[in-house]
Amino acid sequence: MQSIHDNLPQWMADWFDVLVPATEVVLIFLLALAIMRVARGVMARIARTYGLPATAVMLTQRVLGFFIYGGAMLWALERMGVSGAVLRSAFTGFAAVGAVAFFAVWSVLSNLFCAILIFTTSPFRVGDLIEVLEGGDKPGVKGRVLDINLVYTTLLEEGQGQEAKTILQLPNSMFFQRIVRRWSDEGGVVL
Repeated sequence: MQSIHDNLPQWMADWFDVLVPATEVVLIFLLALAIMRVARGVMARIARTYGLPATAVMLTQRVLGFFIYGGAMLWALERMGVSGAVLRSAFTGFAAVGAVAFFAVWSVLSNLFCAILIFTTSPFRVGDLIEVLEGGDKPGVKGRVLDINLVYTTLLEEGQGQEAKTILQLPNSMFFQRIVRRWSDEGGVVL
């Protein structure tokens, strides 16, 4: 049995090997666009009928778009000759590198998040006298807050004499792992 490929001149057969997959890829993406358009229409109709919030509709459309366009991309890569095993290997390799990078910067990210919590919840402010306790009965680090930045909170620790003053930089995450006592200017604990 002869194929169409055998009856074509050589120059046309070479282009045929390129044009067929390219046409298939274009058709795959046009199909994905059409499916996404229908999905948006269905979601809009459901939102009008049941009174769904706009954020829920937008989130659903984004999730659908991720799966539809992601599936189209994988299908197009398969039609161009990229095997699924290569894609899985590449994805797991990138995921492993991303996981290692995430865990490498975990403490910094934790301190950034805790800084945002300190700024929004205001457990203490610049100028406050605070004490970070190791336990309920053990004395901890006590000092006046000089600065709160995205990674550290700077305290001026006051000792017995004037020359005993030291500056401490405590990671912001520490304030969410320990008990923090805030002192008023009169010397009592702030409630």
